[in-house]
Amino acid sequence: MNDPIRGIGVGTGSAAGPVARMAPVPALPAPRPVTDPAAETAAVRTALAAVVTDLEERAARVTGPGFDVLTAQALMASDPLLADEATGLVERGTDGAHALTAAFDGFRAALLTAGGHFAERAADLDDLRDRAVAHLLGLPVPGLPDPGHPYVLVAEDLAPADTALLDPARVLALVTVRGGPTSHTAILAKALGVPAVVGCAGAVGLADGRYVLVHGADGVVEPDPSPEALERAAERDRRRRELSAAVRGPGRTADGHPVALLVNLGAPHELAGAAGADAEGVGLFRTEFLFLDRAEAPGLAEQAAAYREVFAAFAGRRVVVRTLDAGADKPLPFATAADEENPALGVRGLRTAARDPRLLETQLAAIAEAARTGGAQVWVMAPMVSVPREAAEFAARVRAHGLPLAGAMIEVPAAALRADRLAQVCDFFSIGTNDLAQYTFAADRTLGSLADLLDPWQPALLTLIATAARAAAEHGRPVSVCGEAAADPDLALVLVGLGITSLSAAPSALPEVRAALAAHTLAHCRELAELALHADDAADARAKVRSRTAGSR
Repeated sequence: MNDPIRGIGVGTGSAAGPVARMAPVPALPAPRPVTDPAAETAAVRTALAAVVTDLEERAARVTGPGFDVLTAQALMASDPLLADEATGLVERGTDGAHALTAAFDGFRAALLTAGGHFAERAADLDDLRDRAVAHLLGLPVPGLPDPGHPYVLVAEDLAPADTALLDPARVLALVTVRGGPTSHTAILAKALGVPAVVGCAGAVGLADGRYVLVHGADGVVEPDPSPEALERAAERDRRRRELSAAVRGPGRTADGHPVALLVNLGAPHELAGAAGADAEGVGLFRTEFLFLDRAEAPGLAEQAAAYREVFAAFAGRRVVVRTLDAGADKPLPFATAADEENPALGVRGLRTAARDPRLLETQLAAIAEAARTGGAQVWVMAPMVSVPREAAEFAARVRAHGLPLAGAMIEVPAAALRADRLAQVCDFFSIGTNDLAQYTFAADRTLGSLADLLDPWQPALLTLIATAARAAAEHGRPVSVCGEAAADPDLALVLVGLGITSLSAAPSALPEVRAALAAHTLAHCRELAELALHADDAADARAKVRSRTAGSR
């Protein structure tokens, strides 16, 4: 069968090469009696320690997202509760391999129950489990293949510990059976600039050595591609690179309509790269990095120092600060409740300020103090705004601290539907497409089986974006998109046609978005937006728009 295989595309570009599959996980042996509980317990703890050491050594060899991922993995494997659970099972008669498996599986079930970002990390525990069991049994640890030549890596799913160490010179592209657009594989593939297709169920049939062509933008894998298909893909990539390199500076459509191109920023190690990018500022400054993994909130001085560093790096440019987005996938002991049955629909984002107003007040005071000397144009916005009253109260608090611009995230359908009222009390909007899609389609963003519903090309989602953009325009308010949708050059054209005034994405995505804008007039963007809005579904919208933009790429 040479029919194309479809999944979720990650990034842009294409790559071709022979398939090499991930090494299999160790087979779990039959249960055996425990004759020496003390020795078995020691072996379990030694295996876990070996996993932690390996991950820490890998983390020391990388920077950026890879370092963050591996460090988080090491913390998970070193959790004393995990070791206590496994050794407790050993003491009750379970052999080490099965005790480790049961302990990890129990933690995995808890993450799936928690939902949100936690559920996305459940697959990480599978990898940690397999590594620990392999160490315990003295078997090779599952990992990347080494066929001796560049290859397209195919796997059921890709562990963060392996993805972080991928060499783009050897791994030409990634294809995984599972995973979604917010998985570790997707995040790190974008950072590495490697084309990837995730959630690709048909990849199970791709055998080692089979030649495939992977299209990162389209989410398509072509088995046994023809020479003509390979030539077309190579020519398209060459043209894409040339066009991206030819356009620099502020974002503009072909007829000069301004569209600010901004970067997303969420961790200190990203600051240098973000500040050095050809961007007009920061469209989304996530502040959670200051609050995570600690028992109590950071004080005013600590926060102000961190914000001042960012503002100084972007002196003269816009920095849009999102206040603390705790809850759901980011629970904090000092801000959220641990017993919510459905945290994604619970006290999160701006709602945490009602629980403890001091959190928001301290953060706003720190932002204001840093803004006075940082030199940036500071805008402040609240996450998870649902009703106009919340937006009005937030805006009043922001202005009380001397900060002139207060905005709201549009992540809840209710906010998009009442955007006209929100625009009366806010200075700007920023649309988070990932959460807005999740709540619009009642589809957990962690479930690969629902990835088609979470596709940002869904016409219903675009309709909500258009509603918010229209309300913003009527009141003279700027409106940005800061979700993954902003990184897709074709979708960026649609968003501008819907009325979006700025786009915020990873620095690596901006050159292609800038080039796409420069190749199309605002009138054409509006035509493309109409095509997408009236399409039957996401696939139809994408196909119709790309049929009209193919000649410009």
